[in-house]
Amino acid sequence: MTAVAGPDGKLRCPWGAGSDALYRDYHDDEWGKPVHGTSALYERLCLEAFQSGLSWITILRKREAFRSAFAGFDPEKVATFGADDVERLMGDAGIVRNRAKIEAAVVNARVVLDLEGTDLDTLLWSFAPQPRAQRLDHVTDVPAVTEESTAMAKELKRRGLKFFGPTTAYALMQATGMVDDHLSGCWVKPTNTDSSSRYGPR
Repeated sequence: MTAVAGPDGKLRCPWGAGSDALYRDYHDDEWGKPVHGTSALYERLCLEAFQSGLSWITILRKREAFRSAFAGFDPEKVATFGADDVERLMGDAGIVRNRAKIEAAVVNARVVLDLEGTDLDTLLWSFAPQPRAQRLDHVTDVPAVTEESTAMAKELKRRGLKFFGPTTAYALMQATGMVDDHLSGCWVKPTNTDSSSRYGPR
């Protein structure tokens, strides 16, 4: 499937062309735009992990509740969460109440704060591939996993990150502008990625 017209007549990637304005705005204004900063990337990392097995629109609709529940995704604050906080979050109907994912978010905050020799921004972006010469034409051309996302997941797992495999890593790369997977017919203009290395740490 190629880009399709949304309610306003603009051509978009099929997943962002429906009638849901929240999804459409996310496609137009956020997805594929470069994201930097520890807290911003930690938030995206957490939300992608919570999305596993669910639709992304479910996460978008709960996004503000997630931000409230997880202290604005400030890793320094989340890293202090203990058992009582996990139980509080398990009782919060505004978020996805999955114990393994909640506990992973807390563990991952601690990992983010304890990255040796680097920071989350530098580490994640070190796996960004060189930009494609041109956008892909069809949804079926878009990969779910790449060499870079596999390497990213492997390195972050080595550092202790939980609930983060190659597929989630690639979804993160798409969401934060490390790759541009808007289709060739999509109206959203390409954003130059600022990757400086094709491969991450070895």
